[in-house]
Amino acid sequence: MDTSLAALEANVEPTWAGLVDPYESLGDDLGRAWGQVCHLKAVKDTEELRTVHSEIQPKVVALSLKVSQSPAIYKAFVELKESQGDSLSEAQLRAVDKVIRSAELSGVGLEGTAKERFNEVQQELSQLSTQFGNNLLDSTKVFAEVITDKEGVAGLPGSALDLAAQTAKKKGHEDATAEEGPWVFTLDAPSYVAVVQHARNRDLREKVYKAYLTRASSGEADNTPLIDRILTLKQEKAELLGYANYGEVSLSSKMATLDKALGLLDDIVSKSYDAAVADLEAVRAFAATAGAPEAEEGLKHWDIAFWAERQREALYDLKDEELRPYFQLPAVLDGLFSLATKLFNVRILPADGASETWHDDVRFFRLEDATTGELVSHFYLDPYSRPEEKRGGAWMNDVQGRSAALAPEGAAHRLPIAHMVCNQSSPVGDKPSLMSHREVETVFHEFGHALQHMLTTQDCGLVSGIENVEWDAVELPSQFMENWTYHKKTLQSIAKHYETGEVLPDDLYNKIVAARSYRAGSQMLRQCHFALTDLTLHTQYTPGGAESVFDVERRVAKRTCVVPPLPEDRFLCGFSHIFAGGYAAGYYSYKWAEVLSADAFGAFEDAGLDDEAIVEETGRRFRDTVLSLGGGRDPLSVFVDFRGREPSADALLRHNGLVSSKL
Repeated sequence: MDTSLAALEANVEPTWAGLVDPYESLGDDLGRAWGQVCHLKAVKDTEELRTVHSEIQPKVVALSLKVSQSPAIYKAFVELKESQGDSLSEAQLRAVDKVIRSAELSGVGLEGTAKERFNEVQQELSQLSTQFGNNLLDSTKVFAEVITDKEGVAGLPGSALDLAAQTAKKKGHEDATAEEGPWVFTLDAPSYVAVVQHARNRDLREKVYKAYLTRASSGEADNTPLIDRILTLKQEKAELLGYANYGEVSLSSKMATLDKALGLLDDIVSKSYDAAVADLEAVRAFAATAGAPEAEEGLKHWDIAFWAERQREALYDLKDEELRPYFQLPAVLDGLFSLATKLFNVRILPADGASETWHDDVRFFRLEDATTGELVSHFYLDPYSRPEEKRGGAWMNDVQGRSAALAPEGAAHRLPIAHMVCNQSSPVGDKPSLMSHREVETVFHEFGHALQHMLTTQDCGLVSGIENVEWDAVELPSQFMENWTYHKKTLQSIAKHYETGEVLPDDLYNKIVAARSYRAGSQMLRQCHFALTDLTLHTQYTPGGAESVFDVERRVAKRTCVVPPLPEDRFLCGFSHIFAGGYAAGYYSYKWAEVLSADAFGAFEDAGLDDEAIVEETGRRFRDTVLSLGGGRDPLSVFVDFRGREPSADALLRHNGLVSSKL
């Protein structure tokens, strides 16, 4: 790639064909090669892969900086904009502007010792981010709590016991069964959530809760010093670029300003706090009425989720275990793909075997235009949790993007390919993966991201699909898709009992919808707490000062938490979104985009969800705007193209049973 860069710099000319196309090709070569390494590290982590990653990463960072800091390329892009900006399409002009802004934020204007120091900071930040993620994965997978007596697992649903027995077998307990044990519980999401919500064993709940809360906060895997170092370096980076703090750097390329982001979060906090207080009082009262011994001494942190789940079951007569048999992954995928056909006029077909995969559980699919049968894209689906080698959470990444400049010979453009990765409950024995409704939402969420990548019509790879969509708008299609898991016809199309084939009964559907806004105030506050902590750390915190990062979080918690954090709370040591991911000074994006997504779904509600023709027409409009335009048009304009007006928070607050408000 060094040779290609040198050739481009030597022959650079401020034209589209002489500059933008070869620049795109240059970045694509590096992005695809390094992307495969990073993807495999996330889904199939090994010591050998870590070694290779750590050896190559500094070279990748150095090469990326060399490209983005090239004076010749930067000047050519500026000249292209000045000389031909009026003749470029909107998408082309956006692409040029994005490259210019990226170069400026990468230090292209720096010289001498400032440039050298900037590059050193970037290298160290990259290494620290990787180490943060490694520490979190290691501390997550090292925890294993073995329970041998039945009383110790009382209250846990059958699916959780199945998983715990399967985990026990993997850890050497060959005779483990769901009925007799032994059972092994981990900090992986399916295991952790089951324990804190369902285990009557209070000691087990406390142990698992505290272990999760303190992941990567001690010993060799301690992320505490890494956090302060990361924040110190980001502040230094901001100052080198001429900004007051890293928050300004982050928000300079997003939809929101700092004031608008804080304004939205403050508005949601003010409208959610009293509801969250009422949520907590209701749970306490319910536990007391149920005669819980812990209610007399006061519910602890590890009690709240357990008793909230009991209250939810009582209020709505709804249990996750009752729902799981209706949500088997094959049927969920069938229903999801049918919905995509109806809304976006695509057809999704299995293509297993057409591409090599990294694990036997991984599926491969092709996406076609339903009218013409033309191949539009491919995508991989890696659905199941593998805590021994796969990081937690769920995500979508691109393998390659749509591009005219990188089209194979004889083709108009290169087809996009995506990865979809989840961490849901795996099949156990002869049972398929039986999912919670939340896991169903997660699959729909990641598919929304994939759809924006796959259904783009932008031919400039620099702005096609998810490329260069403003960070605080990128969650729009994903969160939009979640809404369909509460739509009756859609939900009943995916919810079929894995043994009988029975469709989800009306009474269960009604309970799911009724329970949607349960503890909505608490959930809103939780996300606002994360977002405000993130923004505070990146705009106001001084590393090495009187306050620690944990002091900052506790200060934020006075506004956002109705129950103060535990003294030993070290959640920040596991907050990979902002310390090992792309959400630094950007976690607010989830709420910002949720406003957009709820309002977008409101267009279907306003038009009439029972009118198939209107739903299809509105779906096509969503495809032709939000999913099609990608980064080639600013996201506010894209939203207005679809909705006919600027966004409002009314739909979000209405869906959550809270009062309405304007964004």
